[in-house]
Amino acid sequence: MSTPATVLIIDDEAGIRRSLSGILEDEGYTAVVAADGREGLKLAARGDTSLVLLDIWMEGMDGIAVLKQLKQDLPHLPVVMMSGHGTIETAVSALKLGAYDYLEKPLSLDRVTLTVEHALKESRLTAENVRLKQQVERRWQMVGDAPPLARLRDDIGRVAGTCARVLITGENGSGKELVARALHAQSPRRDQPLVEINCAALPENLIESELFGYEKGAFSSADSSKPGMFELADGGALFLDEVGDMTLATQARVLRVLQEGRFQRLGGVTPRQVDVWVIAATNRDLKADVAAGRFREDLFYRLNVVPIRVPPLRERAGDIPGLVRHFTELAAAEQGLPKKTFSDPVLDIFARLPWPGNVRELKNTVERMLIMARGATVTAADLPPELAPQGGAGLEAMPDLDALTLKDAREAFEAEHIRRVLAACDGNISRTAERLGVERSNLSKKIRQLGIASGTKGTGESRA
Repeated sequence: MSTPATVLIIDDEAGIRRSLSGILEDEGYTAVVAADGREGLKLAARGDTSLVLLDIWMEGMDGIAVLKQLKQDLPHLPVVMMSGHGTIETAVSALKLGAYDYLEKPLSLDRVTLTVEHALKESRLTAENVRLKQQVERRWQMVGDAPPLARLRDDIGRVAGTCARVLITGENGSGKELVARALHAQSPRRDQPLVEINCAALPENLIESELFGYEKGAFSSADSSKPGMFELADGGALFLDEVGDMTLATQARVLRVLQEGRFQRLGGVTPRQVDVWVIAATNRDLKADVAAGRFREDLFYRLNVVPIRVPPLRERAGDIPGLVRHFTELAAAEQGLPKKTFSDPVLDIFARLPWPGNVRELKNTVERMLIMARGATVTAADLPPELAPQGGAGLEAMPDLDALTLKDAREAFEAEHIRRVLAACDGNISRTAERLGVERSNLSKKIRQLGIASGTKGTGESRA
């Protein structure tokens, strides 16, 4: 059962205080009264007040002065002003100072209860919006202070104010979307929308309709018109994630929008002008795709005005303890998982792992261990087999790199890295090649050269 809201009544007329207290308590609220402004401020400072009913004309400190002080000390506390002989100017002045509403005396009790109900409801919604905004900001927080991340922050700060087109590159799970959000949050367009589309997640026949929208009748299932991502992002920013997965036909249309600032919906004839800041991201080598004819060279140079590389987690291993604490707190706040401490040996093991899935893989691992670990402290005994030192195929099973030549050490690390990614992809060579950013044929050859366990799967369960 929820605690009833507390309404503070500040009025120098005893009859008004009694009357309002009675009606509010009948409605299920807790009423607290004060006979003057200074007493009312002391009661409000206790922090348990949900709403204030405040008389304007009082001896000593009047209601306007009390309102100013309340808005300074408790800016989110809703205040409803009351007066028996006020003017329109007084009411307007009170509303400009932040009052929620203005009630004239003699008071209509129905109007009072309705105003209180609406003010409290709006106050709760505002508080919830603030909480959700803080939660979103915490989720997309850039955690760490390792030199690669410090350089990344510096790059973001330099670029964001210019709204120049940015091409973000980096491995899967390294945080490219986080960088896009940071760019938008620090830009002059921060109050305008950031619209996101994952070009790899949409079928080829849908991506153009999602980007450019369509008119009614443009195709058989188009029973109404729909704006596309470019329209929705007008005045703001459009984040094209995995831009390298767009078809050549879609690339041509995107290039035209970037060149001309206008486009037509599918099935439409009217050009639509837009002002959109385009931020793109990819885990592919677009220069290689350009050379192979898979990506338009002119579009590449349009998007790649400012390149930003997101470092993989293995290049910022010093940030891992802070990331683990951050993900632990997020899991507790968003999923209700218990807050647990990760032991130093576990953090040491984490720091030595290659993390092919980068920050995303670390986050998933932390959540898994918060669920599965039985004690309040996560120890090495709680590590999943593929990460545990005693697992035989983990990092600890590698030879002493210090005793090897550079060539042999590189091959040992490469072999272990491929084994881990293969395991994460259930032995599927095609998916492993995609995650590693190499051609499938080259990966199959490398597996044979390094003597990695056979029997792995390719597309259609074919052998390596």
